[in-house]
Amino acid sequence: MFVEVSEQLSLWIIPLLLLAVPLVGYLRRVSVYEAFVEGAADGFHTAVRIMPFLVAMMVAINIFRTSGAMDIFISFLQPLLILLGVPPDLVPLAVMRPLSGSGALGLTTEILNTFGPDSLVGRIASTALASTDTTFYILTVYFGAVGIRNPRYSVFVGLLGDLVGFFGSVYICKQLFGQ
Repeated sequence: MFVEVSEQLSLWIIPLLLLAVPLVGYLRRVSVYEAFVEGAADGFHTAVRIMPFLVAMMVAINIFRTSGAMDIFISFLQPLLILLGVPPDLVPLAVMRPLSGSGALGLTTEILNTFGPDSLVGRIASTALASTDTTFYILTVYFGAVGIRNPRYSVFVGLLGDLVGFFGSVYICKQLFGQ
């Protein structure tokens, strides 16, 4: 019964929201179309304003990867992570995830194609991808959008969250799916 209700709710939730939001706006006498156009214009201006930050971040990531610095960093971390029980094939994912979502997705896809989605490495990679975030992308976009120049502790806290998410993924998957 619960599963059937959940499936039906998941089918109808987005269409209902798309209907409810304009309806509530209309009932509150909000000019819905003008509010939508104004919001879209603000979104466009925000996208234009953060574009230099995104370009700079993408260039820095490409330089990091193509210069070989990422490979050196991975080879430096690999013995420590293996000692901590992290499968060696996941080390590049652990390094790439805070930098680039598309790069991390590409590495996860490669891991899944190599080992299979039901392998321990595949399950850890999938869980780690979903349990961590693109810290530097988030800081670049959101801080750039509102003009914050000094991130203070944000980088440390974001990377600490990624670290906890990654090691938590390794631990939980090993506990649930075995060695």
